[in-house]
Amino acid sequence: MTEQPMKYRDESDLLGSRQVPTDAYWGVQTLRASENFHVSGVSLHQYTTLINALAMVKKACTLANMNLGDLTKEYGNAIIQACDEILGGEFHDEFIVDAFQGGAGTSTNMNVNEVIASRANEILGEPRNTMAPINANDHVNMSQSTNDVYPTATKIATIFGLNALSTNVEALVNALEEKAEAFKDLLKLGRTEMQDAVPITLGQEFGAWAGPFKRDLHRIGWAIDTLETHNIGATAIGTGLNADPEYIKLADKYLREVTGLQNLKTSENLIDDTQNNDEFVHASGLLRVLATNLSKMCGDLLLLSSGPIGGFHEITLPAVQPGSSIMPGKVNPVIVEMTLQCAYQVMGHDATISLAAQGGMLELNAFGPLITYNFFQALKLLRNSIPILAEKCIIGIEPNMDGLNKVYKSVGLVTALVPIIGYKASSRIAKKALETKRPIRELVLEEGLLSEGELDHVLTPERMTRPGILGHDHEDIKRKLDKKS
Repeated sequence: MTEQPMKYRDESDLLGSRQVPTDAYWGVQTLRASENFHVSGVSLHQYTTLINALAMVKKACTLANMNLGDLTKEYGNAIIQACDEILGGEFHDEFIVDAFQGGAGTSTNMNVNEVIASRANEILGEPRNTMAPINANDHVNMSQSTNDVYPTATKIATIFGLNALSTNVEALVNALEEKAEAFKDLLKLGRTEMQDAVPITLGQEFGAWAGPFKRDLHRIGWAIDTLETHNIGATAIGTGLNADPEYIKLADKYLREVTGLQNLKTSENLIDDTQNNDEFVHASGLLRVLATNLSKMCGDLLLLSSGPIGGFHEITLPAVQPGSSIMPGKVNPVIVEMTLQCAYQVMGHDATISLAAQGGMLELNAFGPLITYNFFQALKLLRNSIPILAEKCIIGIEPNMDGLNKVYKSVGLVTALVPIIGYKASSRIAKKALETKRPIRELVLEEGLLSEGELDHVLTPERMTRPGILGHDHEDIKRKLDKKS
């Protein structure tokens, strides 16, 4: 079967005329952008949330222009229908511009304007892919500029992304807290500076890991709060040129209705909000904190699961795939390692966002697309990796009792005796235990420092790992010893 030759239509802009494929909804400006910025291979259509946010902004602005009578109902309704179709998942493959682009997002905005205009004209009964009578600039972009549309859409998309991330972090917290409860009575060796310390329970360790992620949930909320101002109506540089003051109020109202984000509000200073990107630096920094917490916990998981012969091997991670092409039977902690790599990459994205934000010059930051790309990449990595970590690792972790029971051979146990027999005697017992490899309990009994019943009373997991529970019991035993002496 012979392939049909590609058909084209002529379109022109200030640089001249170009041929655009007839089956494309986008137009000449999108064509130029796709040719100029074939860089990363990451196209706009890969960011569904951003495409939807852009469609929401266009819909809200169209409603405002219709309300003022600046846009006819015929044109406005066609544009709104096109926006709704995009929100329904249609035409996403028409958004083809690269994530890396010059112009502060103008190529993205025009790609959206052209697709919406083309589809709106089709709705009006015009041949597919015509750019009249509804024009991408005059009608779809009415009262707008890339410089207020693009940052506003990015903020909206980021808020949706952060809300989704919160759900995943919450599920991770739940998984960790379930393990904390399940392992609450399993005594293990605590460690400080990679040396034996006093005992802790395995449940307390999991509970301590859950803590930072609970704080991350609050931090994500703070990030959302800082992103809830928008600059629609700012137009080019924040002065609102070509935007009716009443339009600014109406667009603000319709943005809340269209997005469902009731806390969205127009910035108090549109010039400030147009040129500065510190909200994204703040939000990105909080993602970095989340990545840091993931990294710390995953490092601990690697240590505690190391072995099974040469390491700690206090816990066993679920086996999800063979670990070596040469060593039979080897299973690696691949889920933890994947999460660590994602965390490190998020930290790199944060550094790039900071550089891009400080690179803004005077009334506009031309590097908004770089901020957007890195923020959405960071969100994607965190949103995808955290559920995998929870479902394929945390939920399936099991204790290894042989590894946990090493706690009873540790000289760290002697710390529990210090309030009773004193630091000097405790140090002597600890040194002897290290030299002779004999248990603390055995040496204390040998020297007659405490009875078996008193040791049983003091060296229980509950009394060694729960502050305040010893209290008067210690004093009672100490008084008995003082009377004996």
